[in-house]
Amino acid sequence: MEKRPIQAGRLFVTAVILVGNFVLGTGLSTWRETDFARLLTYALICIVASRIKISLPSVRGILPAGFAIVFLAIVELSLTGALLLGVVSVVSQSFFPRRSKNYQIVFSVANTCTCISVVYWIHNLLIHKFAFVGTPILFTISAAIFFVLNTFPVAAAIGLTESRPILPLWKLNYGWSAPLYLVAACLAGLIHYTSIALGWQSALLLLPLIWLSYKSYSGYVGRMEDGKNHAEQVNSLHLRTIEALALAIEAKDQSVHAHLRRVQVYAVELAKDLNLDYEQVEALRTAAILHDIGKLGVPEHISSKSGKLTPEEFEKMKIHPIVGAEILDRVQFPYPVAPIVLAHHEKWDGTGYPYGLKGEQIPIGARILSIVDCLDALMTEKDYRPAVALEDAMAMISKESGKSFDPKIVTLLHSRYTSLEALAKENDSAPSESPRNEGEVAKLRFQFEYETPRVFLAEEPANIDFLSSISAARQEAQNLFELSQELGTSLSLSETLSLMASRLKKMVPFDALALFTLHEGHLTPEYVEGTNAKLLEQLHIPEGSGISGWVAANSKPVINGNPVLEPGLAPAQSLAFSLRSALAVPLLGVSGTAGVITLYREQAESFSRDHLRILQAIAGKLAFTVENARKYKQAETSASIDYLTGLPNARAIFQRVDAELARSSRNRETLTVMVCDLDGFKKVNDLFGHLTGNSILQMFSANLRELFRQYDLVGRLGGDEFVVALPGMTNEDANQRVREIEAMAKAVGKQVTGTEHLSISVGISIYPQDGETVEGLLSVADRRMYQNKRANKPDGQVAATVAPQSPNREVAG
Repeated sequence: MEKRPIQAGRLFVTAVILVGNFVLGTGLSTWRETDFARLLTYALICIVASRIKISLPSVRGILPAGFAIVFLAIVELSLTGALLLGVVSVVSQSFFPRRSKNYQIVFSVANTCTCISVVYWIHNLLIHKFAFVGTPILFTISAAIFFVLNTFPVAAAIGLTESRPILPLWKLNYGWSAPLYLVAACLAGLIHYTSIALGWQSALLLLPLIWLSYKSYSGYVGRMEDGKNHAEQVNSLHLRTIEALALAIEAKDQSVHAHLRRVQVYAVELAKDLNLDYEQVEALRTAAILHDIGKLGVPEHISSKSGKLTPEEFEKMKIHPIVGAEILDRVQFPYPVAPIVLAHHEKWDGTGYPYGLKGEQIPIGARILSIVDCLDALMTEKDYRPAVALEDAMAMISKESGKSFDPKIVTLLHSRYTSLEALAKENDSAPSESPRNEGEVAKLRFQFEYETPRVFLAEEPANIDFLSSISAARQEAQNLFELSQELGTSLSLSETLSLMASRLKKMVPFDALALFTLHEGHLTPEYVEGTNAKLLEQLHIPEGSGISGWVAANSKPVINGNPVLEPGLAPAQSLAFSLRSALAVPLLGVSGTAGVITLYREQAESFSRDHLRILQAIAGKLAFTVENARKYKQAETSASIDYLTGLPNARAIFQRVDAELARSSRNRETLTVMVCDLDGFKKVNDLFGHLTGNSILQMFSANLRELFRQYDLVGRLGGDEFVVALPGMTNEDANQRVREIEAMAKAVGKQVTGTEHLSISVGISIYPQDGETVEGLLSVADRRMYQNKRANKPDGQVAATVAPQSPNREVAG
């Protein structure tokens, strides 16, 4: 994208040099100068005058006094003489006060020769054709043409090379010098008329007068310049103080400093291209740094939030331009900074905030700032989205032309964004790394010998960038706040730990994480993610062994331990184990050590004391969460599992059957529900006691579970009643299962008591013909079961059959 402007600039410069050399060569080939004394005198005056350069306060550029002599040569000498004086003037100026580059000298000589040749012919034409107009007016016209031809090619070369608009660039950098060219032309006219009256030698008499005037003027300008420099130094100190405050406030992350500087570069350059005056440019330069200072009035958890704001949070965020403008209004800048800050979130179509300004109602500085701030924000990586490439960001800005942004400024930015990006990169100041200071600051490092950690020391950089510290502190506080909020939102341990791991990784980088819970003297992995996760999931660590076991036993952390020392890794597994450093912290709950959280890295000695501090900061909350989750799991288990048989209890049966009904309704398939009741169980209890009865229930439950598929429901409704739910089972298969249940019940009774007192009755209902609710299906199956229990069943007859033809038919005895 940037090669085309550079090539265009080179072609233009080459063309100017070729034309200038042609003009100079042609002029020298037609030498007609006879007054060598005058030519030599004027040349010496040019050389002397090259040391006299007129400058103006607050103006970028100088005007050499030698221009008056060159213009005088155009009027009095031949074209050849004027060209030679032009070359002498340019070359002598190029070596004072410092030497210009060779290509600049060649370009300046060629451009001046072309300019002198054109003005020479135009001036002579005006003298011969329009003498009646008056010599002063003709001199003024010639001086104006000389000004345009001498300055515009320079602006064109710069504009084509840097892909900047040529006309605004020319007006900004050279418009100020137009009056000085006219003054120099007047001086040349004065010398010309004096030469006519007294001879050309009389021009030498004007040199002392010119020198005296120059010295008087330069002294006056010097005093003005000293006062101006002092005011600028005070203003610069003032601005740097405000900028330091703004950078401290905005140091939410490491990219903010660079972002503000880049926005400043873009904004100021666009303001110059739009030919804004000095006050507007300086106001924009300051506003680019301070535009978000109003976020001091926005709560930290909103201004630092990484995700999308809620409508309520966004309403609160919308006050920051007003707060910022009020803060800056108290500073009383000598230029209008506060209005830019107040309006930098307004949009061209009137949909912005805080006041919904539209179009030209928005200050021009705010319109520039809103565009460049958005462009650079798109190119900056955020937690919730990746950075956008420069071309794509510019395309997104262009789509908002006429909606969010001023179309004129968007067009200007589109023509210059590549060169502005290069300029912004040149101004980026990346912080340099500080060399390590040996022996001054240490970080903890642990190494295992005989399964006991020992502490060693290693150096750490002593120099800390204050912006990085502020950024890290604020981001850490925000992450810890969000992490503590998330740890209390769910009783599901796996869900909680997954959320915790994603948050923790932003503060403490790790390649793998394992949370071990302590139970009966052993650590078992409750949650594992990352590198070598399958190997970590297999670990069962005795309390006191390895890194995590030592931490659990001693309730003390370990930093940069060797993960290979964790017990449970086979020799072959150790070879495949790529983790080389571990950070382990105990989870100390109300009832003691609940477990250990261990982070792993693939590089040795990767963890610092800051990482340990952060992990310890969340360990207490995490231990509380682990304990609550375990208690909840125990309570949930006891509430849904029958303590004697280990089967789902009545509460769980109703929940599971209800879920199966919903699934069967979606899939349009049947659901068979069996209610089973042990016959003769009371007699067994009376004859053999309740312990024997419990043994029968436990054995019958285990055998009943094995008779059915893994996804079938088998539960104990209460006492000696059991429920079975069979999705998608046919009538024939259901009758076959009843036979198997009867045989199994008799076998269990025979095995435990040695008698044949035990048998079973089964009732069956089928969804949807027998009912569409849990209560309805269980009621029908229970009624049929009792019918079978009362029926007089001959030997070998099945106790329950299925008759699906009629919804009201019950299982036959």
